[in-house]
Amino acid sequence: MQPEDSRYDRGLGRMRAIFGPKIESALQGLAATSPDLVRCLVEFPFGDVYSRPGLDLKTREMLTVAALTVLGYPQAELKDHIRGALNVGCTPDEISEIILQMAVYAGFPAALEAVKSATSVFGEKQ
Repeated sequence: MQPEDSRYDRGLGRMRAIFGPKIESALQGLAATSPDLVRCLVEFPFGDVYSRPGLDLKTREMLTVAALTVLGYPQAELKDHIRGALNVGCTPDEISEIILQMAVYAGFPAALEAVKSATSVFGEKQ
């Protein structure tokens, strides 16, 4: 078992790779209200799961975009992960195709919301 701070450091490293260096200020803002939530967020999904072998970061972000699209409601998180997917090598066309594929399973309302979020993020990149 890894020491707790190494889980945190490993998770923070993965988050930097996906979201860029601005992630630390976002985490600090959240930590002002809920430091335990920040620790859990960094350690479990990013320190434990995203750090596992078997899938690269691009694949993990593609899957995350698909899952958030299917959920339908977490549009702020979807935008963050679309940015992350772009940062780790996804193209806008790949992200659009993921969203289209998820329309089959999530329905058109969820896919339409995801397209709105993707369009917003793609506009930031220009």
